[in-house]
Amino acid sequence: MTADWPLKKISEVADVVGGGTPSSKVDEYYGGEIPWITPKDLSNYNFRGIFKGERSITELGLKKSSAKLLPKNTVLMTSRAPVGYVAIAEQVLCTNQGFKSLVLKEGYDPDFFFYLLKFNVPLFESRATGSTFKEISGQVLKDTELRIPDFETQRSIGQLLKSFDDN
Repeated sequence: MTADWPLKKISEVADVVGGGTPSSKVDEYYGGEIPWITPKDLSNYNFRGIFKGERSITELGLKKSSAKLLPKNTVLMTSRAPVGYVAIAEQVLCTNQGFKSLVLKEGYDPDFFFYLLKFNVPLFESRATGSTFKEISGQVLKDTELRIPDFETQRSIGQLLKSFDDN
């Protein structure tokens, strides 16, 4: 990264969206068609993209929780337990409350942001608070400034790094 790239707050380039968990006491909330990702699903996960997690939820489970549908190409990042697992949504899905996900605005490349977030995990960990376990809040993440180049540079960097991972 270079110092001539402009500093931008994450809130300038993406909507930061938290997740939610339907009550585990209601069987009708689980086993549906909606992929539901938890930090456990990204533990030892070695791929950029994710289609589904171990569990799924129903439309009713979605309505009865704070989980939100996230569009394809959303960059998912765990915000606690631990901070910094990262993946890209390969389809519409939702997450539990252990995530702060980036729904990128137009002109921002998901592959670039996947690597940018991974590179900055130590920064996010340093900004996490809590006594039982560390968590980075949505507001702290939104206010975090990172150096972000123009879209063509993002895309070139994202494709280059992706090609190394694919080999």
